[in-house]
Amino acid sequence: MEQLKTKAYGTKASLIDQFSSLSRMDIERNPPQSDELLIDILYCGVCHSDVHQVTNDWSNTIYPCIPGHEIVGRVVQAGTGVTKFNVGDVVGVGCMIDSCGKCSSCTGGDEQYCEGPVSWTATYNGYMKPNGNGYNTFGGYSTNIVVKEAFVLKIPDGLDIKAAAPILCAGVTTYSPLRHWGVKEGDKVGIVGLGGLGHMAVMLAKAMGAEVTVLTTKEEKRAAAEELGAHKVILSDDKEAMTQNELSLDFILITIPDKFDVNPYVSLLKRNGHLVTVGLLGPYKSATDNMEIAFHRRSMSGSLIGSIQETQDVLDFCAQHSILPHIEMIPIQDINKAYKKMLDEEVRFRYVIDMQSLKDEQ
Repeated sequence: MEQLKTKAYGTKASLIDQFSSLSRMDIERNPPQSDELLIDILYCGVCHSDVHQVTNDWSNTIYPCIPGHEIVGRVVQAGTGVTKFNVGDVVGVGCMIDSCGKCSSCTGGDEQYCEGPVSWTATYNGYMKPNGNGYNTFGGYSTNIVVKEAFVLKIPDGLDIKAAAPILCAGVTTYSPLRHWGVKEGDKVGIVGLGGLGHMAVMLAKAMGAEVTVLTTKEEKRAAAEELGAHKVILSDDKEAMTQNELSLDFILITIPDKFDVNPYVSLLKRNGHLVTVGLLGPYKSATDNMEIAFHRRSMSGSLIGSIQETQDVLDFCAQHSILPHIEMIPIQDINKAYKKMLDEEVRFRYVIDMQSLKDEQ
């Protein structure tokens, strides 16, 4: 069958030159099989992990790399075996497009923890455990994508599709641990970091009935935190304020994407409290003080994106509670500037690419 010609933006090498080489590329996609959908991409969110991936920060990048895993689009072709979607439906694609489907994690509804030989398949950059065969996938910085029906999400009618894309990563990455650890009405929840993930976490936790405290190093983010619904803001580099708030929180979600010292935050947990890190894929900046963990029976954990069902759940939850990411729309031609501004923390809070800008390129 004839390949689908697709316009895209990506890179053929690590962007060591301050993001000057993310540029137009032309790729081909396979036509949809019986259980697949061809999706015309309308909008794509820009995630901090896109920067990590194109610069090979995690030492697993397969080049060429075409990022993008917060995709909202419209179905333009459905395979003969597709039953849940029709041509014209507005749909979403998040961080995964496949998994083994057979292991205990997959059959238990946790595809993001797939135990198969190569783990789950990422929307871009191929298998999470590259097996040496060079297999790659290309993401949403492109005009279309082909995805299995089982990994496609329905965008609820109540969501503005121009702003909904970041829910597919930033939303589910924070929703999943909040739900898994049972955050409920009356709980005192701390959100560390107020970027793309953090601002979603504040709104989600508040909608669950929690009393939300934002921890940040930047005084200028206080007003934004309060606008999002935070009940309290603590400057984490204010030692006196941190001491005054020891043993005050039931649950802490840390969204910082780079190495940091976790110990100051552990002390804020109550007895039996939980601390979960979602932004950092790597070691902490310093060793964890297990005395602080043991003396109050605190626990620490991590969480990875979310399952397909959790992604649908968070989309529905956001529609029910009128939650939308705070976004800034950009054309694809501004993607390199956007990456630099993300690193300089100059975006509030998520960039979304209008993919019409790429379709219009000659």
